[in-house]
Amino acid sequence: MHIVYPAVKKSCYIRKNRNPMNTPTELKPLNIDTIKELWSQTYNTAGKPDWSHIFPYYHKDIIFQDTIQRIEGIDDFVAMCNRLTKRTNELNMEITAIVQKENIIMFEWTMTMIFKKYPSTPIYGCTKLTISNDGYIIGQRDYYDLWGDIFNNIPHWGKIYRRFLVKKFG
Repeated sequence: MHIVYPAVKKSCYIRKNRNPMNTPTELKPLNIDTIKELWSQTYNTAGKPDWSHIFPYYHKDIIFQDTIQRIEGIDDFVAMCNRLTKRTNELNMEITAIVQKENIIMFEWTMTMIFKKYPSTPIYGCTKLTISNDGYIIGQRDYYDLWGDIFNNIPHWGKIYRRFLVKKFG
């Protein structure tokens, strides 16, 4: 099934924050520059990630999906982000490429998770953001190979995992 979304206006309108978690503030329009700015503030600080400045940009009916889970609604999305924060000592993200076409923003990234008891683990992936007609993130789909990136850091397992994939799927 192919879904066609109406184009999001590219004008520099300012939206009022309607997210009940924060006091009302003016929000910048979501575009490539805003996404790079928001994501760099979220992940590239010393210590744990902080999403508090980015939550107001998410629609109350956000649908988030990745390799592990599907989350619906802002409350469950915030809870998921908080769980990730608790599990890691530090989380860094580098956006290596980003593009926008109408209401879709896609970016490629390298995320390094530093856990409490395990060595740091880089994960390579892409994110697709869908912007609603009223300018909020209504959909986020993260694509990555969780097990392959983790197994690459465990001696001998990376080769075994890759051989398995080639044998079964390639």
